[in-house]
Amino acid sequence: MLSSLLSGPGFLGTSPEMLALFVGFGLVVGVLFGFFGMGGSFLVTPALLMLDYPAPVAVGSGMAFVFGTAVIATLKHHDLGQVDYKLGVIMITGTTIGIEVGRASVYYLESMGLAGGVISVAYVVLLGGVGAMVTRDALRGDGGGGIDHEAADKDLDEYEIPEIAKTIQWTVRIPPMVTLRGDVRVSAWVITAVAFATGVLSGFLGVGGGFIRMPAMIYAIGVPVPVAVGTDLFEIVFSGGLGSYLYGQGGGVNLGIVAPLLFGSALGARVGSAATAVVDADGIKVYFGGMLLIGSIAVGIGEVGSYLGNPTLELLGLVLVVGAAVVVAFAVLYTAVSSLRVTSRQQPSTTD
Repeated sequence: MLSSLLSGPGFLGTSPEMLALFVGFGLVVGVLFGFFGMGGSFLVTPALLMLDYPAPVAVGSGMAFVFGTAVIATLKHHDLGQVDYKLGVIMITGTTIGIEVGRASVYYLESMGLAGGVISVAYVVLLGGVGAMVTRDALRGDGGGGIDHEAADKDLDEYEIPEIAKTIQWTVRIPPMVTLRGDVRVSAWVITAVAFATGVLSGFLGVGGGFIRMPAMIYAIGVPVPVAVGTDLFEIVFSGGLGSYLYGQGGGVNLGIVAPLLFGSALGARVGSAATAVVDADGIKVYFGGMLLIGSIAVGIGEVGSYLGNPTLELLGLVLVVGAAVVVAFAVLYTAVSSLRVTSRQQPSTTD
């Protein structure tokens, strides 16, 4: 078992080796989160599962980590005026019910001894599907798969509502109807349905659900991109906080995991956010999509290793998960440093 290789006395029952691993992984996740607005956090739970942590602990600790990272990001978007609190409050009802359904499902499956396997399979499908979509959009130049770093420079009125969102707005007109930022008018039931679906995802997989909720806000509800990003982070604060509390009540939150992850992520998020000012995201989104695809394969390998009792396959799966995230984070940092060097060389010539 992988956990036995790194076990031993340490901070909050976590060995020094594991602490170093969690701090480093948190740093990588923070860079990805700060740059793309999503990413990495949904690799935490499968990594913990491959380290042989019980499914409730892996999911609960993942949610606590997501909560901590989202708080910092939400404050930044609040300052930019990109959080629609009316939309966020309406979504809380659906999110609350969805999280409880997801959490109950995890504990039910755990009682049957199936939770780890089912969650791993769900991650294989989810990471593979989202990774394929992001990679496809990146290769086509559609700009999918993350935050538009120029979004803050545009007025909300300049964003065109997707056709599918217009169709939903005109088809589903069940009262009460609400008006959101960007002059978007939609049924509250549509908002609640989106919130419930992503709440189930959060409660079951231990993720913020942002990589599903944000596109849903854009394509199902029709809110402008920056508002979708900011409000999504606000929702992650709520869903992560509620999920952490519910799992914590059952002993599912391990502070020896969460604390070092957050420590590393706090620094990484600042670095990733700073990189957005000098790096063209479209150039490395294909690597981000590739990271998700590799993550999907890695989780599958780790699950096969766990089923067969083969520690080599389990270790290989863990190395692939962490390694894929490290490669993409390094690509962000390398591109940022290269861009800064080019800029510094151009400045003297411009002055001359």
